[in-house]
Amino acid sequence: MNELKLYNTLSRKKEAFKPLMKGQVGMYSCGPTVYNYAHIGNLRTYIFNDLLKRSLIYLEYKVKHVMNITDVDDKTIKGSRDEKIPLKEFTEKYEAIFLQNLKDLNIIKPDVVIRATDSIEDMVVLIKELMDKGYAYKTSDGIYFSIDKFKGYGKLANLEKGKKTKSRISSDEYDKSNAKDFALWKFYTKEDGDVFWETQIGKGRPGWHIECSAMSMKLLGTSFDIHTGAIDLIFPHHTNEIAQSEAATGKLFVKYWLHAGFLNMKDEKMSKSLGNILTLRSVEEKGYSPFDFRYMCLLAHYRSQLVFSIDNLVSAKNALERMRRKVIGFRVSEKKGKDKMAKYGEIFLDAINDDLNMPVAMQVVWAVLDDEEFDSVKKLDLLEKFDSVLGLDIRNMKEGKVEISPEVKRLIEEREKLRKEKKWKEADKIRDKIKEKGYLVEDSTEGIKISVI
Repeated sequence: MNELKLYNTLSRKKEAFKPLMKGQVGMYSCGPTVYNYAHIGNLRTYIFNDLLKRSLIYLEYKVKHVMNITDVDDKTIKGSRDEKIPLKEFTEKYEAIFLQNLKDLNIIKPDVVIRATDSIEDMVVLIKELMDKGYAYKTSDGIYFSIDKFKGYGKLANLEKGKKTKSRISSDEYDKSNAKDFALWKFYTKEDGDVFWETQIGKGRPGWHIECSAMSMKLLGTSFDIHTGAIDLIFPHHTNEIAQSEAATGKLFVKYWLHAGFLNMKDEKMSKSLGNILTLRSVEEKGYSPFDFRYMCLLAHYRSQLVFSIDNLVSAKNALERMRRKVIGFRVSEKKGKDKMAKYGEIFLDAINDDLNMPVAMQVVWAVLDDEEFDSVKKLDLLEKFDSVLGLDIRNMKEGKVEISPEVKRLIEEREKLRKEKKWKEADKIRDKIKEKGYLVEDSTEGIKISVI
């Protein structure tokens, strides 16, 4: 495979990637609504964005990556009101935490991070254009987009015919099976408090969907290459972005739409509304690093559902530790060997070109790590090159103490108690349980030694 192929949600198939301008890529990613902590399901999507950007750079494209921060919408206003602090202060707190999450996960910060509140005038101009062209209409509570006026509404979400209604909805999110006219601009109500803008189209604030259209086209042009997000944004958000953008410009809005699958807790997606979320901080409190979580995400294709469990995280942690120890060994090794950089490089490239097939790419990485015939110096050079895509920070892997999860610590303490009571068989069973978790316990005159298997 000698060309990059990406699965385009719009066509529902893998397509050869051909940017609008040769060698250059305009990429927009839907950023967070900063009203709460991002959970690890959200963060999986940003890891996908990062892998896509890194892969494009690996393939020698020049990438301009833009990400928005939604700092004004129904949720942020309600959150600031509940906490009794100004909207800006409220959203800046969660924005800072989110950006730190990206840094901790070794996610390359987008080239441009833009807040919705910095682009209100651009939204007003876009709404006026839609009104002038007859796609938008004014009511007592706001300005709405008429979906019946836009031919092909719902093409991204593959909405069935007959699902459209002529009713309106001011909420930013709604039932996935029922398309409705949506709010572009919401006229001021007392619930908005001091959150409003005096504009040519009235006193109020923007709807969520118009924000991304205005910001993306402002920075990337009326047509650009790639738009990314989680799969739950296909409808209504991305569907509405397409409608309002193409209605205003008469041009193709985005050429390739890429969407990441859910991270699930057993049979449910992780979401704040279900109350089953884990944040990056809570994962760290359980004894795992952000890199452990990143590694786990690499083991599933970005479009597939990824089931989160502590066992999966333990496996990722142990594999990453084994990788670290091997890398450290290559640095001090004087063993000469064959040059297999071209062979493995080609297989890795094929995996990247096949819709970012990271599970296969990781198989290549482990084949390199375990190849005893491969010259150690060249092997390390190749691994660091691969890591420009994977983002596991191989270059900075070094000796350190073995990090042990709280669960394994508890098992070690339980084993020690049994040994003191001379219950050797029971203690051996606990040692076997610890081994199943990926750790080896050795008893010595200097005390217990713990190592990763």
